[in-house]
Order: sequence, then structure tokens, then C-alpha cells
Amino acid sequence: MTTPVCTSASQPVAPRARTLPYPSFSSYVRARQPVLLRTARSLTSNPCDAEDLLQTALAKTYVAWERIEDHRALDGYVRRALVNTRTSQWRKRRVDEFTTDELPEPSVTCPTGADPAEQQALRDAMWRAIMKLPARQRAMVVLRYYEDLSEAQTAEVLGVSIGTVKSAVSRALGKLREDPELVTGR
Repeated sequence: MTTPVCTSASQPVAPRARTLPYPSFSSYVRARQPVLLRTARSLTSNPCDAEDLLQTALAKTYVAWERIEDHRALDGYVRRALVNTRTSQWRKRRVDEFTTDELPEPSVTCPTGADPAEQQALRDAMWRAIMKLPARQRAMVVLRYYEDLSEAQTAEVLGVSIGTVKSAVSRALGKLREDPELVTGR
């Protein structure tokens, strides 16, 4: 009786090249990072947390890159990772985190005739009101109105039914309409 010999262990292994195994991942990140960072900022209360959140979601995406079959759906995959990661953070409720009145805002030019200070004050009031919403409603409002996803896309990203999205967004909009800071700003 002969014992099988493993020949692969005796053969020298070629050194690996120092290139990224997924060059398309790098190009995806370069192309989509601003949009994904905006989503992360919408889910957090400050820019540093948003960058950390996006970094974590992109790391999860990188690990799963080979298993993702439809690369046209990458934004949905990353958004789902952002929401799941943020939900886990909300559940942990770290003690060293605290809310702030200062919110990140992109630079936007105002249409002719509009007072930029008033526009900024209204945006700030809107973000403060959105940050008061429960986490799930806030995520739905952000995906629905800031990321401009349809109800079906929002439901798919969050793993809920379309009816759940409709009712939660309706309740969230009702709370926003009743927010004293927005009522006086009209």
C-alpha cells in the first residue's frame, strides 16, 4: 500500500504582487464616495462619525466583493451596510457620544433673490427636526427624500415592506410638520 504524497507543499510559492485584488472596488469607491458619504452624514450627527460609518460599510463591502453578483446594485448593498452598521451603533449607545446642534451641510448656491442666510437657517432647522425623529423613521426619510429612492427601493434597502415605509414616512412627515422650529420658520 502506498501513502499519497502532497507535492504542492514541496513546491516554492511565488510572492504575491502588492496590488489591490479588486481594482474595480477602488474605482467604485472613488466614483461613489461623495454620494455614499452624504448618506452616512444623513444617518449620523457629525462628519467624523459619518466618515467612520462609511469606512466600516466599505470594509464590509470589500470583504464581500467576490460574492456580490450584480455590481450594478452596489449602492444598495453599501446603503444597507450603512444602515445596519448605524443601527448596531444605536443599539449599543456608546456613553461617549452626545448630540450637537451643529450639523454638516453641503455648500449650496441659492437661487436669485433668495436670502442665503434664511435658506441656511431653514436647512439647519430641518436637520435638527430630522435628528429628533426616531432612528428608523429618520433612516426612511433620509433614503426617501435625501437619497431620492422610491418607496420600493427604500423598503428593499431597509428590509421592510413598502407599506411599512409609507406609514413610517407619513408619521415622520407629520412630526416634522408639527415641529415648533419649522412651524415658526414658515
